[in-house]
Amino acid sequence: MLVMHPALRNLEVICTISSHTEYGSLPALASTCRAFEDSALNVLWKHLRSVEPLVKCLPGGLFGTDQGCVVLQKPLDDKMWETLARYTSRVHSITVVQFAKDTILPVIERLSLIMLSCPSAPASLFPNLRKLTWYADGTRGAADFLRMAFVPSLVEVNLRIASASSAFLSVLSSLGTLCPRLQSMAVRIHLAGNDSPRKISPFITQSISQLHYLLSLTVWDLGNEGMKRVMQLRALQSLSLDLTALSAWETWLHLQFPGFHDVRFLGLSVDAFERASNFLNSLQVLRSREFRVNYTTEAAVSHVRGGSVTLSQFFTILQKKCDNDKLERFSLIATSTRIHTQSGVFTSLHAFRNLIQLIIDRGCVISVSDEELCQLVRAWPKLKVLKISYHVAVDNTAVPTFHGLISLLRLCPALISLALVIDTTKLDGIDLKYPGGGSCNKKLKSLVLGNSPIVSPLNVALVLSGLFPCLEQVDLDYWDLGLMTFSPQKNPVMEQWALVNNFLTGFSVVRERRIEA
Repeated sequence: MLVMHPALRNLEVICTISSHTEYGSLPALASTCRAFEDSALNVLWKHLRSVEPLVKCLPGGLFGTDQGCVVLQKPLDDKMWETLARYTSRVHSITVVQFAKDTILPVIERLSLIMLSCPSAPASLFPNLRKLTWYADGTRGAADFLRMAFVPSLVEVNLRIASASSAFLSVLSSLGTLCPRLQSMAVRIHLAGNDSPRKISPFITQSISQLHYLLSLTVWDLGNEGMKRVMQLRALQSLSLDLTALSAWETWLHLQFPGFHDVRFLGLSVDAFERASNFLNSLQVLRSREFRVNYTTEAAVSHVRGGSVTLSQFFTILQKKCDNDKLERFSLIATSTRIHTQSGVFTSLHAFRNLIQLIIDRGCVISVSDEELCQLVRAWPKLKVLKISYHVAVDNTAVPTFHGLISLLRLCPALISLALVIDTTKLDGIDLKYPGGGSCNKKLKSLVLGNSPIVSPLNVALVLSGLFPCLEQVDLDYWDLGLMTFSPQKNPVMEQWALVNNFLTGFSVVRERRIEA
């Protein structure tokens, strides 16, 4: 007779073994012995990456077709319901992603038939469900399933709607009642035909007004009534708004909303800076600690052509509406087209003296000299993260040198992350042994120098090692993103920077040996 090792009688040990078992091997582990069964099944069913397993655990002959439609051949008996509940009770998250209609709709149809025939309360099937991700059409079948998945235990919902039936909208409007403890909600729309954001907004608004524990919300412009309801959510800490759809803010500029007093993060997605400005103008005040703007190609083109509200004008409005003492993080992110601008455009941001993070993504190319770099950052002595350039056409855009970098470190001694294109070929006046004149930054953990021109990898490594003695490597991952991927200078310049990293590794080894000695 085989005797089980005492350690395998310890539930914590069994759970640890199950959690480290490959997903495909969990069914075999569950059938090994009763001691492993519950633990292995818990891991196997905890995160469903498809709803298909829910159908597959039932007899194959349960479904048939009638005039091209899926039908239930016979009702589920008690044993079938017991089997289904045995697995669904272990589910903590469900993810449904529709890649093609013929891959998901048949499964959803079968599942909706099962759900409609459920003899007990809907919440009994998924009593422990906490997260639901639904990136698919809002069909009647989808509505039937969501009605069963909207349970009191749910705390996170992510919906990406490609279409919305009336049944789907009805279920959506009940979300606030069915899931009163919901903490995170994201609803994105990619609608076609007669569907529109305005058609769906009232159903979303009704749910939102009942979610008193909601901490994070991602949604489109819900209009006047919808935004009033959002501003009344006192627990809300993070809000992301998509203003690229037809926006009501353009016609309601005379309205003054109280604003978001408790929101810590506000993110706007816009196709025109005018829409972002109109939104800010509709608020009395904005007291968020972090503000992010994602802009599309249209916004960039409008800026270049001198649209009615340019980037500079947007920053001026931001300064007026945002609590200057509260804002700590600002990000400007592009989805595609790049804006070419001067450092003076960001002058209005100097009002935010407590800024600790400034990120100007790859979509905005800033022409900045050594002196202009110092003028730009002088107002932010607390700055920890500065990312203002990843790739520039050096022949057409002014970039700082090591002199500007050294001044930057003195003005912002708290920096831990930096992304900046500099001209490393200009080393006149730089002491390779003491490049910072005795000062250095031991806190910097991440350094991105993009497509910075380089001639001597050894000299550059000496300067960087002197300025950042704790820096292990220059981050080269950004060469695989965006325009840098197709740059004709990519391979030769990357090879030079790879040599810089080799030298930095060597310097680090020598430094460690000296410390040990």
